[in-house]
Amino acid sequence: MSKTLKGLKIGYAMTGSFCTFEKSFEQAEILVEYGAELIPVMSEHSASISTRFGTSQENIEKLKKISGKDIIMSIAEAEPIGPKDMTDIMVVAPCTSNTAAKLAASITDTAVTMAVKSHLRRSKPVVLAIASNDSLMGSAKNLGKLFNRKNYFFVPMVQDDWINKPASLVAEFSMLPQAVEAALKGVQLRPIIYHSKP
Repeated sequence: MSKTLKGLKIGYAMTGSFCTFEKSFEQAEILVEYGAELIPVMSEHSASISTRFGTSQENIEKLKKISGKDIIMSIAEAEPIGPKDMTDIMVVAPCTSNTAAKLAASITDTAVTMAVKSHLRRSKPVVLAIASNDSLMGSAKNLGKLFNRKNYFFVPMVQDDWINKPASLVAEFSMLPQAVEAALKGVQLRPIIYHSKP
């Protein structure tokens, strides 16, 4: 895998599922260790809201340190990604149900949705690491649309607490590098949804 990812330009976008940030940071570090170049993007909310999982500034600084680059945090900054051919693949990790709904409806009103839209103009793959308590309720229709949309791929998901949160799905973040490698070949890892951790 390290040979596959070496030198790869990965747009690495984060949206506001703050409880999964640490897992996302871990995978970002692994991708860099494999030799990938990260182009970091944060949604306006993920870059400005402080929670018990870290202050906004701490999260910004962590992603900046991992990637070694300034973070794209506005629509204007994200727009050139496609025209300038800045990315080989786009990863959204975590991807909230709100962001997934916007992608399904082709709504572009955040730095992350613009980054994805701009990247897609060159028909390159997008990998989504879903994290939402609503994935199997109101948000299920949006995931269904994206399952059938060209160039979208998913990190396999787990029903993380199927008794207390039966509609919740969270990406198995440890499979993110594998999902990226598969997406580069046009392959979706399966099964997409696990009942428990694989």
